[in-house]
Amino acid sequence: METARRAHYRVTFGVLALGVGAYALLQSLVMPVLPTIQESLGTSQTNVTWVLTAYLLSASIFTPIMGRLGDMHGKKRLFVIALVALGAGSLLAALATSLSVMIVARVIQGVGGGVLPLAFGIIRDEFPRDKVPGAVGIIAALTAVGAGLGIVFAGPIVDVLSYHWLFWIPLIMITIGAVAAYFLVPESRIRNEGKVNWATALLLSGWLVALLLSVSQAPSWGWGSFKVLGLLAAAVVILVIWVIAEARSSNPLIDMRMMRIRTVWAANLVALLMGVGMYANFGFLPQFLQTPTSAGYGFGASVTQSGLMLLPMTIGMFLLGLASGPMAARFGSKNVLFVGSLIGAVGYFMLAFLHQYEIDIYIAMAIVGVGFGLAFSAMSNVVVAAVSPAQTGVASGMNANIRTIGGSLGAAFMASVVSSGAAPSGLPKESGYTNGFVMLGIAVVLGAFAALFIPAIKRNQQSQLEEPAELAHGELALIAGGTVVGDESE
Repeated sequence: METARRAHYRVTFGVLALGVGAYALLQSLVMPVLPTIQESLGTSQTNVTWVLTAYLLSASIFTPIMGRLGDMHGKKRLFVIALVALGAGSLLAALATSLSVMIVARVIQGVGGGVLPLAFGIIRDEFPRDKVPGAVGIIAALTAVGAGLGIVFAGPIVDVLSYHWLFWIPLIMITIGAVAAYFLVPESRIRNEGKVNWATALLLSGWLVALLLSVSQAPSWGWGSFKVLGLLAAAVVILVIWVIAEARSSNPLIDMRMMRIRTVWAANLVALLMGVGMYANFGFLPQFLQTPTSAGYGFGASVTQSGLMLLPMTIGMFLLGLASGPMAARFGSKNVLFVGSLIGAVGYFMLAFLHQYEIDIYIAMAIVGVGFGLAFSAMSNVVVAAVSPAQTGVASGMNANIRTIGGSLGAAFMASVVSSGAAPSGLPKESGYTNGFVMLGIAVVLGAFAALFIPAIKRNQQSQLEEPAELAHGELALIAGGTVVGDESE
């Protein structure tokens, strides 16, 4: 019974893709319509940014914790719980009539950040070894594609319906995904014994909140303000204490030995720099496109039109995300990651210096999409192949977390660069956007060279790491470093 049920990995993949896609949409759907939400909830431009910040902070805290709990108690179980939290937050956000309720809803949604590392872990545990790279690549690409589609769909949804449907539509997807996951996705037999060290989890939350809050608010508070400098100092101090506590803990939340693996830390460095490049683009390119032509640049585009101009990037990420797995198998994930990052950087440099006509934007976004589609998928494969099955959730969760941190840093730096020296009209100068896009291109180039630190994974080593479901129980326990739950005869 169990063996037959586990054979339908394509069904499992479809369920995982639905859940991850809904989560990815919620990352960006609200970004282009914050002014609409601000007006509807009767709040200020400064306060409404907490709709984004609250979600970011919550996701950064819960993503590695949910990955760890999944490694311990079952990835399918925690995947369903993450979707339920995501759905509950979406329902509350759809019904919210005040900013405070909306912020609470977004915090609850952040718990759903665990769907990504849990999905990687389920794929690692359940799929045939030759299907793992392709499946991981597509799921990783979906996170970027979903975020891109959120930018594209936000305008039409608000124009035709209302901003409340930015939450109702994902809620429908999440509900279907949660029910399907409960009944169709098999529970993993691979478990990592132990318990969550809540003291180190609290320290992790402390430095993440201090860091992300300071960088996200720095453009409005000022980089030299006491609040920003104080939070940055607190983040550094708590980070050092957290690393020491995790290293000494007999039951760490994040295994520091795992984080010191060359492949893992190099992939995390790439994630940081790629995050800088990608998420700042989502936040500021629509703003650039919506600038009135009277400013001497921009296209005076509506929210819907600016979203459509980003569509080539979304298409490129999806198509190349599909191709990334086979290409990684042929050329190696490290090489695909390096080349993809360089291609993405070319797109940003083109955007910086060639943005006079709409066709320039379309071509640049297509190039960025091709590069990021290759790079994001390959990066996830690198992390999954570098650790044992019992560590897949927490390792991929931390990688996703670091990418989020990079996105926060990129958005904060981009805001500072773009807003420096406003034109007499009050709008940013064209040179501010040019310098900002150059900065993003440099960050992605640095990500490409960081990928060179990733050692090549031997084919036989990668095969062993990707075939846990096919090994005998004794061999599996040895490789996983944990316990095997269940029996083939069930």
